[in-house]
Amino acid sequence: MEAPDCMYSGEALSIPPSAPTPKHSLYLSNLDDQNFLRFSIKYLYLFNNSLNLDLLKSSLARVLVDYYPLAGRLRTVDHHKLEVDCNGHGALFAEAFTHTTLHQLLESSKTPNKSWNKFLYKVQAHTFLDVPPLVVQVTRLGCGGMILCTAINHCVCDGIGTSQFLHAWAQLTKKPEAELTIMPFHWRHVLKPRHPAQVKFRHAGYTAPNPTPQVDLLKFIQSQPLVPASFTLTPSHVLRLKKECVPSLKCTSFETVAAHTWRSWIRSVGQSLPSKLTVKLLFSVNVRRTVDLPQGYYGNGFLLACAESSVEDLVDGNLRHGVKLVQEAKARLKEEEYVRSMVDLLEDKTVKTDLSTSLVISQWSRLGLEEVDFGEGKPLHMGPLTSDIYCLFLPVAGDANAVRVLLSVPETMLERFQYHMMRQSREENEENGFF
Repeated sequence: MEAPDCMYSGEALSIPPSAPTPKHSLYLSNLDDQNFLRFSIKYLYLFNNSLNLDLLKSSLARVLVDYYPLAGRLRTVDHHKLEVDCNGHGALFAEAFTHTTLHQLLESSKTPNKSWNKFLYKVQAHTFLDVPPLVVQVTRLGCGGMILCTAINHCVCDGIGTSQFLHAWAQLTKKPEAELTIMPFHWRHVLKPRHPAQVKFRHAGYTAPNPTPQVDLLKFIQSQPLVPASFTLTPSHVLRLKKECVPSLKCTSFETVAAHTWRSWIRSVGQSLPSKLTVKLLFSVNVRRTVDLPQGYYGNGFLLACAESSVEDLVDGNLRHGVKLVQEAKARLKEEEYVRSMVDLLEDKTVKTDLSTSLVISQWSRLGLEEVDFGEGKPLHMGPLTSDIYCLFLPVAGDANAVRVLLSVPETMLERFQYHMMRQSREENEENGFF
């Protein structure tokens, strides 16, 4: 569904913190300062009832006292290193109205389209640095519902941090005098690299400058028109996948669905991939416990784990093969020395995330994003503003054990991808006599 235009009630406002905040330059760690993260995480919420906008703005100003880097501005030092100028300039807040209804939006929410970008205020900026770290648009609907869109700079925080901030904002909207449940910890020096650097391991998810990949799958995919693909895997579907691995291998739902999605994605590319080609799965792993980060650590506390396999082993082997590779990749990031080695590696700014033959998965389904309540109930829908080539695991409203897999693929891949992703579901229906 093509989203209707939004009618704005005046210019977007700058909402500064409601009390004085520290004025300083905030060091960003090597986990924050990756080229791969130089974008904003964009969330879209659908609520059944509109909230009082004055209350939302006042609670935003209050929460920015504690989350003051989000009221600052990014800048570069030493030509390439990013930092936050904590200057209290404020977050951007836009108010709008549109004639669409919650019912229409919910009908099309499974596969978001580019027209949904209208629900987030477009900042006229020359570069990524000119966009405020936090941009908010509240759009009232003709039916009385509300859309809340936020864009939070990924260099300032990760998914855990965005969830922490949104819950804090919601908490102060409901109870303005409340003390925050979790206080943010802004200092990133605990993740400073060692001097001299001690890169003691091979880190397969990164590549040296100007690599010459045998096959550039990313370029192949981006050269074609992309369409969003969305799959809701029910608990019974996930259980069927797990049964392909047990009893010889115990596995979590994430490990199983990640391996299944990776294998289905590679199978869908077609016969053009060399059988010996190494393909990779990159997925985010929280390393806060591994390196003992303080509670409320408000920076990027994740790294990309990397599983790798030849095409033939991944496609022709059983699901256990992929799951075992995912587990081994996760286990490496449970070792502090391995994480420290990765932090040191990223001090070299010519090192880049290897996306040439990689599927990238980011898990949003265990962050509590769908639980955010500003006082009028939990959202009817929570998800990304649009779909991308990066794969998201999203929560399913009302079913904590289901997962929605969302990513965009070339139109030529879509039918094959759907076939491979939903194979277990078809088999289950056939067994139950639905076909």
